[in-house]
Amino acid sequence: PFYFARFLQTIHPSVPFLPPAPTPAHRSPSRYYCVAVQRGRANGSWAVMGAASSRLEKALGEQFPEGERYFGLENFGNTCYCNSVLQALYFCVPFREQLLEYYANNKSASDGEENMLTCLADLFSQISNQKKKTGVIAPKRFIQRLKKQNELFRSYMHQDAHEFLNFLLNELVDILEKECKANKETPQNSSSNKSSNGPINGQPNGSHKEPETTWVHKCFQGILTNQTKCLRCETVTDRDETFLDLSLDIEQNSSITSCLKNFSSTETLNAEDKFFCDKCCSLQEAQKRMKIKKQPNILVIHLKRFKYIEQLGRYKKLTYRVVFPLELKLMNTVDNSDLEYSLFAVLVHVGSGPNHGHYISVVKSHNHWLFFDDETVEMTDESMVQTFFGSAQEFSGNTDNGYILFYESVAKTS
Repeated sequence: PFYFARFLQTIHPSVPFLPPAPTPAHRSPSRYYCVAVQRGRANGSWAVMGAASSRLEKALGEQFPEGERYFGLENFGNTCYCNSVLQALYFCVPFREQLLEYYANNKSASDGEENMLTCLADLFSQISNQKKKTGVIAPKRFIQRLKKQNELFRSYMHQDAHEFLNFLLNELVDILEKECKANKETPQNSSSNKSSNGPINGQPNGSHKEPETTWVHKCFQGILTNQTKCLRCETVTDRDETFLDLSLDIEQNSSITSCLKNFSSTETLNAEDKFFCDKCCSLQEAQKRMKIKKQPNILVIHLKRFKYIEQLGRYKKLTYRVVFPLELKLMNTVDNSDLEYSLFAVLVHVGSGPNHGHYISVVKSHNHWLFFDDETVEMTDESMVQTFFGSAQEFSGNTDNGYILFYESVAKTS
């Protein structure tokens, strides 16, 4: 079986592992590796990363994608949760392209206030415009803004990558919606080339009452429909809700397909949980199920690996083996769509518990798989993804588990 510590020793045999630090923020071999790299940087040397970067360029050779950049991100103590998410988002090509377009349309606005969106756009622009193909960038401005914006991320304790991803996407949506509303209320902006929300769609004001759809929505948003069937009159009530990611309960020795099936399984509402039927005008027994009404272009799946155990009075990490395929088709859709998905990023939690550990990401770019661990960027292969499924045995030493999965929609091949 694959173990993260052994992998690091293989790719960086010259970097010594340091003794465990008392801080609970990181307690994994990769964290000790990061500390060793930071010591070298403090002495004015990026020798280790320089060697790694040159190895990556050499490994790709003439296959290095034209115009692409592979940069590690500096860790500011406990920011691996942030770095791993940012790498996945950077290689989410539709999202990156929209963000860079936003940056190009708004970089000349000197009166604009700094926010999470401008800081993220600036960071992505820095990476994409680097003269070198590989290296390290310090996302200092972005991290400073994050901590200023949300006190949850100000401490140096271990943070949750999924919580950060949710916060970031919703924050970007809020900013874009406010900018779009402000532009509509300012007549002189209607003919301007400046666009805060991607290309102007040309629709007149008041042509629709629905909330503005931002390019973040166009990338990640799907629609769930909650179908409830009254068992007395058999009337089916549909209630729609949007989502930017799907959080799935997991079981030992399962798969994403089975988790999605359980997500849409039929639940009976009875006893104290009876459903109020509008047609019967009373509480009735009913059957409820959740189905996907509109599939997102980018499907983000969060595996619920941290579960509260009442007997223990705390959260426990579930290292269950959950197989996630490289190609995925959703079966629990309303219209039985033929839309298929291809895996392009996996966020991995390394560690035995929810309050300590480390985050890394494995990303697919131009048919190459890359391994991102803060400052480190290494070429890897497809088979590495399988090592993050989890363990078939509960008390296994392998705690490197897939936590957040990113799938992109692909055209079905006939």
